[in-house]
Amino acid sequence: MANWVYPLGTAAEGKWDISIGTSDSGLKVDGWAHTGLKVATLPPGGAVELDAAAEERIVIPLNGSFVATVDGQDYPLSGRDSVFSGPSDVLYTGTGKAVTITSADGGRVAVATAPAQASYPTRLITAAETPVELRGAGNCSRQVHNFGTPAALEADRFIVCEVLTPAGNWSSYPPHKHDEEKDGETNLEEIYYFETRVTPGAPQRPGADDAIGYQRVYASDERPIDVAAEVRTGDVVLVPYGWHGPAMAAPGYDMYYLNVMAGPGPVREWLISDDPHHGWIRQTWEGQDLDPRLPFGS
Repeated sequence: MANWVYPLGTAAEGKWDISIGTSDSGLKVDGWAHTGLKVATLPPGGAVELDAAAEERIVIPLNGSFVATVDGQDYPLSGRDSVFSGPSDVLYTGTGKAVTITSADGGRVAVATAPAQASYPTRLITAAETPVELRGAGNCSRQVHNFGTPAALEADRFIVCEVLTPAGNWSSYPPHKHDEEKDGETNLEEIYYFETRVTPGAPQRPGADDAIGYQRVYASDERPIDVAAEVRTGDVVLVPYGWHGPAMAAPGYDMYYLNVMAGPGPVREWLISDDPHHGWIRQTWEGQDLDPRLPFGS
């Protein structure tokens, strides 16, 4: 069985902290074909380069600011102190585009990718333009940055967004799937890249910086998968198929994840089926208030 969980350091390659599923990744995962992710931590004045390839990309500052250079044009990406500071500028590039990413002051940057055939124009999406959705209610409240969804971005294959979950809340819940093409569902593999932090105002004590969360994936049909992973900043969980959720922000620790989704189907759309054992949870949100800790970065 393929490995679906990659703790920080286990998918590193060259200058990249994470390089998985992209056109140039040395790490090959059996059965993984439609999405990729690279993450780099740049020192002040540092740079990484991506050669032109038959894949579309979104450059996403995680912390710090960057300049992405495409076709000789510089695109300044005004970043953020951390992923919990609200949206960042991001840059979409279509197929056949080489990209150079630099940072004067250093920082961490992600690049979401998907193999693509149709090419769309390079586009800067500023933080101010990013649709911010507050989803769920009560202890299922979370915040979604929808910069790479079909409603916000014209692209060929992928759907990309960020989700922030306050400490003690459950996200990616109720468990759901998108692993077959049928009425009301699309077939999309999915990458979860995690960051966690001690929630502001928590008591200071030795070891309190070991912020943890949890991610669950389990089988929806005869294909075997069983993931119950403890996750920290820099960890990746791959979801090739199956029910997935919850993503759990443990009490005391806020959780962020970057989602990259794409698949073989004809339609670029996120259509899901809830696990029938747990879908009723959505009904309980009616009449509940949103978690007052949201939005992050306000």
